[in-house]
Amino acid sequence: MKNKENELEMFSFDKIKDEFIGEVGTVKRTLYEQELQIEILGDLIKKVRLERNMTQEELGKLIGVQRAQISKLENNTTNVTVETILRVFSALKAKVNFNVEILNSNVKIAG
Repeated sequence: MKNKENELEMFSFDKIKDEFIGEVGTVKRTLYEQELQIEILGDLIKKVRLERNMTQEELGKLIGVQRAQISKLENNTTNVTVETILRVFSALKAKVNFNVEILNSNVKIAG
């Protein structure tokens, strides 16, 4: 979309991601989206920890890991298991919910 005043072309963020990272469904785009979600999770851990006035060392002691491990979780420099995420948020007195969307599938889950 061109702006008549200054002749700048505007693009949506999704279009820019499609062009420079890859379209949705490509391996490169999927990896990008996963890394972004992990980064957001690390930021959330840090935000909640700080809201609880807790140091990394204090949180580490609650879940049985060193301060360095909490730092890695917050700075997204480590692979993390669901179990670890659950332990961290439990120690922070935060409820965790997972939302799973099954795309292009006829799978029905009884519940």
